[in-house]
Amino acid sequence: MYTITKPDTTMPEVSTLNAAMHAKCPKCHRGDMFANKMYALSSQKMNDTCPHCGFRFEIEPGYFYVAMFVSYAFNVAQMVTVAVGTYILTGSHNPWLYLGFLFTTAFLLAPFNFRYSRVVLLYWLTPGVHYEPHRAKDDYQKFVP
Repeated sequence: MYTITKPDTTMPEVSTLNAAMHAKCPKCHRGDMFANKMYALSSQKMNDTCPHCGFRFEIEPGYFYVAMFVSYAFNVAQMVTVAVGTYILTGSHNPWLYLGFLFTTAFLLAPFNFRYSRVVLLYWLTPGVHYEPHRAKDDYQKFVP
């Protein structure tokens, strides 16, 4: 005999893309991965564990060294886009103009690259780290040892 149960509707499910854009925990989509804002005057500070479900973000020592490669890919894509955009808009062949735009872009987007290279690494490049709906419940912390 089969029983029909109602789905748990206590917490609306947040899409993975939306949670990643807001740098939320990849396991519960509720806790913040970072302790401060992206462009705060203080340095970037990543939480050690999720404040909601307790998931440890640095899975092993040196885990986030791999995020440097993701950040490098972001930088290359940004620099190519800025260089092509500069050429299209100005038509200039002056290397100092390009260097100025490229260094300014790299400086302004460094906090973005730092933050989202770690987010991409945790959400899409780490096998075994997936959303677990039971962790998103308000009372989940009560059952964590």
